[in-house]
Amino acid sequence: MLGFVLYRHLEPLANLLTYTVFGLSRESHAAAALSFFLFEVPKVMLLLVSVVFAVGVVRSFFTPERTRRMLAGKRESLGNILAALLGVVTPFCSCSAVPLFIGFVTTGVPLGVTFSFLISAPMVNEVALVLLFGLFGFKVAALYLTTGLAIAMLAGFIIGRLKLERLVEPWVYAMPVGAATADGDLGWPERLRFGKAAVKEIVGKVWPYVVAGIAVGAGIHGYVPQDFMAAIMGKGAWWSVPLAVLIGVPMYSNAAGIIPVVQALLEKGAALGTVLAFMMAVIGLSLPEMIILRKVLTLPLIATFVGVVASGILIVGYLFNFLF
Repeated sequence: MLGFVLYRHLEPLANLLTYTVFGLSRESHAAAALSFFLFEVPKVMLLLVSVVFAVGVVRSFFTPERTRRMLAGKRESLGNILAALLGVVTPFCSCSAVPLFIGFVTTGVPLGVTFSFLISAPMVNEVALVLLFGLFGFKVAALYLTTGLAIAMLAGFIIGRLKLERLVEPWVYAMPVGAATADGDLGWPERLRFGKAAVKEIVGKVWPYVVAGIAVGAGIHGYVPQDFMAAIMGKGAWWSVPLAVLIGVPMYSNAAGIIPVVQALLEKGAALGTVLAFMMAVIGLSLPEMIILRKVLTLPLIATFVGVVASGILIVGYLFNFLF
């Protein structure tokens, strides 16, 4: 209740601080940037805490061990679909990419199905999904969900059809298959503690990225001319989608940190497809994840993975620029 009341009064409070306390002119670029920053930081943080708590509770039902058991032995096409869906709600970060990959492969999960999960888990991020819904509404959130899942399913299917198991580092297949551990049935008090622990761990780690992302978004909102942004990332520039992907791949940001940048870009006239492509490249093809995956994948397989996923992101960007 307190959070709801605070949420309702964020905009007038931000305006009071910007125009009365700091005395900035309403027509100045600095005022536009500062008002955006003061409004968005508490708004995004309130959404983030709420979402992470709920996600922490949901994740208590989906441990990595249970996920491996659900995917092992499934037909490949069904496995791609199930893996992409499970990737949305199961725990994943770049540091867990290697142990998850080893666990999946050594327990009989096909390579293509494994990649559907590895693509979906970071790209279709549940925190980003709810933040997008809270900031932009149902349409943008639904587009993000459906296109991210489609890329994960199709990319995993293509990689599976290419039969690239020989490009996995040989030592992975030599690993012994570990015994499955019991997940145990948790009661609701334990699950609620999972939610609180998730808030402490995740929000504690990502809040600097959130603030940094909002600061970048505030700079774009206040100082970047709308015509300039529309020319660089608008529908009329055919090269804007591949440029957005190229810019996004080497960047490192989590989903919560990139959402405020996405918001500012859209407000300045950037095309929806181009912005979606940029966001997906940042969180789905991050350079740190590729470096970590190099421990278990050869360079040709990493290049195939990046090429297939990047092609899907390009298609999404052009498709939504054409439709919207």
